[in-house]
Amino acid sequence: MTVLGTWCPDDVVLGTVAPLALAAAAGTALVIDVDPDSDAYPGAGTLAALVADGPTRIDLRPVKRGVAVLANGGITADDAAEVIDALAAGWPRVVLRHPARDRPAGHRVVPVHPLVPGRLVEPTQPAVYQRGPWVIHLPPPALVLPRVRPGTVRCLLEGRRPGPSRWLRQWRRVWDLPWP
Repeated sequence: MTVLGTWCPDDVVLGTVAPLALAAAAGTALVIDVDPDSDAYPGAGTLAALVADGPTRIDLRPVKRGVAVLANGGITADDAAEVIDALAAGWPRVVLRHPARDRPAGHRVVPVHPLVPGRLVEPTQPAVYQRGPWVIHLPPPALVLPRVRPGTVRCLLEGRRPGPSRWLRQWRRVWDLPWP
């Protein structure tokens, strides 16, 4: 079991796509939205419902390869900690989508930022940066993702597996890096 959180304080779209990309790069993974105020990911179940009703055996491990997504439903990560731990014990990889407002603590978190010129985004290290149309170089240990194709983002947001791409291969590297 490996759990990584994503935190994207600067861009709501990137904050929505990043957890899905990280999970897709893993092959089989569960994305858990731990932001009670976020727009809901599509899907039948919610984290709040699992906390209220208790997870079933089928919830606790993957039944097929691919990415599963658990929307939030209005509950905080602290209130759902026991269920999150139970899910993490049964899934090979778990990605937590954190709220943008505060940097989360307590487990490994991947900061994700858009790579833009100037000081609109304050760099953090280590972090993942999504390249835009500008050529900007950052010192290691920053991981800079290549530009993403719109079709890849569309697949992720529609719950479909995107085709192979340099962008997803770079996301795969995120799993192996030492995140604080």
